[in-house]
This record gives sequence, structure tokens and C-alpha cells, in this order.
Amino acid sequence: MKILLITLEYPPFKGGVANYYGLLAKYWPQRGGLDVVSNNKGQLCSGHFPIPWLKTIKLLWKKKKEGAFSYLLVGHILPLGTAAYITSFFKSFKYGIILHGLDFAMAIKTKRKRIITRLILKKADKIICANSQVAYLVTEFDNHLKEKITILNPGIEAVEIKPLSVEKRTQLRTYYQFEKDDIILFSVGRLVRRKGFDKVIETLARQSLGNIKYLIAGSGDDEEYLKGLVRQYQLQNKVIFLGSITDASKWQLFQFSDIFIMPAREIENDFEGFGIVYLEANLAGKPVIAGISGGVRDAVIHNKTGLLVNPENIVAIEKAIMSLSQDKELRLSLGKQGRERALNDFLWQRKAQEFKDLIDN
Repeated sequence: MKILLITLEYPPFKGGVANYYGLLAKYWPQRGGLDVVSNNKGQLCSGHFPIPWLKTIKLLWKKKKEGAFSYLLVGHILPLGTAAYITSFFKSFKYGIILHGLDFAMAIKTKRKRIITRLILKKADKIICANSQVAYLVTEFDNHLKEKITILNPGIEAVEIKPLSVEKRTQLRTYYQFEKDDIILFSVGRLVRRKGFDKVIETLARQSLGNIKYLIAGSGDDEEYLKGLVRQYQLQNKVIFLGSITDASKWQLFQFSDIFIMPAREIENDFEGFGIVYLEANLAGKPVIAGISGGVRDAVIHNKTGLLVNPENIVAIEKAIMSLSQDKELRLSLGKQGRERALNDFLWQRKAQEFKDLIDN
């Protein structure tokens, strides 16, 4: 079967959605079986058209006429789903809609968009949800769509992780001026409030967490806000901002740290669609502390691969940090189970095969 994927976000474009589609294509099990057209060069939407996405209709019409695909995967329900919906009436083909979270929330924001979204989803052959939360939201939107929904979580790539030597670990502790018995929390991601890094900082202001040190990697709109909180609570000796880091540094810091923490929360319909970084931390053998929000329940199993907390409650976050910081065996157990789950259930080779099997059936 010839499958065409259309998406507005695709590498080298940065972000979780772009990465999702890039890796899906990379690990697609059938060589040449998945063709991708992205909007990186304006192939799908153009200001030269009275309605930008009309260019997508033109492209689909041409490719279908040439026999370039027999099944269409739509990476963004609006506006690309509209183009697929219209074209499918004139050039017969089945299409599947892929949903991540914010894309669906935005698609049902107004009455006009809800009408269009319902039409697109009703005609869709399959509705592929990247997490259970968006699947729930689609069902709430229209329960008749339930039979079309399949949840297919994102995957991770297998990475060779070399344990840090004693010398390197000592070197890093000296560099960051950490004491030997300090417990190290690590976060990496965009510095925006939804990620919950501000709540971790607020929690560290509590006196009960005296030997906890916190490394934050990443950049984003709320960087100055977060640094302001650190100054407000006088935590300059406990919280270190690393800025943007390389992948190699990320994996090294996973190894160096004791606990990965990201108590993500929902803000104005924007939520963590899944949280690949939780699985990456698990892959490195580390336990995670995560917020019960969005699709995070798919990525983290409470008391098995990490601890799920109310992301708005700093007492709950404090309790989770204390539980893991004071119990080395628990940290090792959750990290080990997390790594086994990541390797057994979430490698992209397996996820891409599940995706293809779904389309084939």
C-alpha cells in the first residue's frame, strides 16, 4: 500500500510533533511505503492562494491522479484535514487523522471550527490519537467517533548509554559545587509554565528539601520568570540554569542526576501530549516525577516507572521528591522497571510497525 503523510511540522523544523513524524518516517517498516510532504518549503500552504491550504488540494489531486498514494495520513486536522475531506469526494481515497492534543483543542475552539472538525472526523477512516487524553477528548466531542479511535503512543530511539565513570561524576559535582550527599534533580525542556519547572522551584524553597540540588536545561519564553523565582526564594545555590544543551550532554546529565522531574500541567487547553523525555529518563535508568496531566499517564506508570503527582500542589511534589531522595532502592527499582518498559514497549521500530499494521487493516 502506498501511503502519503502530509504535515505542517517536519524536521528540520523543531518540536515534538515534527520529531514524531520524522521518526515515524525513519522507522517505517516498508521501504518506500511512506511518502512525506511537509510544509517546510511551502508545499502545502501558500500565500499565493486566496485560501492558503487550497494548495494542499491541488497537491493531493495531482498525486492521486498519478497514483502516488492509496491512503492518506493527515498530520494536522486544521487546515490539512479540510483539504483531505474535500479532495476525497472527487478523488476517492481513505484518510486517517493523527491527533496530538493542542491541535484538537484548537480545532474545536469555535463553532465554525467544530462543524468542520466533525465533518472531517466523520469521513475519516481512522482517528489515530497520540495519547489517551486526546482520545478521551475526541469521544467527549462526539461519542459516535469512538469506534474509529486508536491510541498509538510515540516511540523513542534506542541510544547506547555509557555509564559515567567515577572520575567524571566527581568532576561534574566539583564543577557544579555539589556536595557528595546532595540529591540531584534534573529537568530538560522548553522553559514555559506548562512544564511545571516553576512549581519545582517553589517546592525547593521549603526547608525540608535541604540537600536537593536542581539542574534545568533548555530555553523558552519563561526563562526570566523562572530565574526571577530563584532570586525571589534565594535559591541561587540550589538551582542552576544550563541553557540549551546538546543531545550528548542531555544523556550525560540523565546519568549524572538521581531523579528526573517535570510536573507538567494543563494551561488554557495546552497540555503535555505524551512526554517522550520521561521515557528517555527511564531509558537512562532514572525514576521520574511527573504531573498528572494530558497524556503523561501513558508515558509514566505510577509506582512502577516513576511517581505521578498533582502538578498544582507543591506539597505533593515535595512528598514525591522526599520519597525518592530518601530511598535509593526505590530510585533504582523504578529506574530499572522504567528502562525495561521503554525498551520492550516504546522503541520506534515497534511503534512504526504498529502504525503500519493499523493502516493495513
